[in-house]
Amino acid sequence: MSDAVVAAKAPIGVDVEVGKNYWWCTCGRSSKQPFCDGSHKGTEFTPQQYTASDTKTVHFCACKATKNAPLCDGSHKAL
Repeated sequence: MSDAVVAAKAPIGVDVEVGKNYWWCTCGRSSKQPFCDGSHKGTEFTPQQYTASDTKTVHFCACKATKNAPLCDGSHKAL
């Protein structure tokens, strides 16, 4: 798999709702970061589903280097 585009070097905080599905952009090309807008079409990337377990703010990875996808693990600090 080729490398994803770094969309940002900081996570994106999103208020999520329990039970709702969110589709995290894995390619970094989406204009609707951190979520998929279909920009991956024609690549080997596919969006990753995230289902909120609670209603709260979570921090989605925008650098696409996280080892805890789709959530930030601090990997952007090494970019």
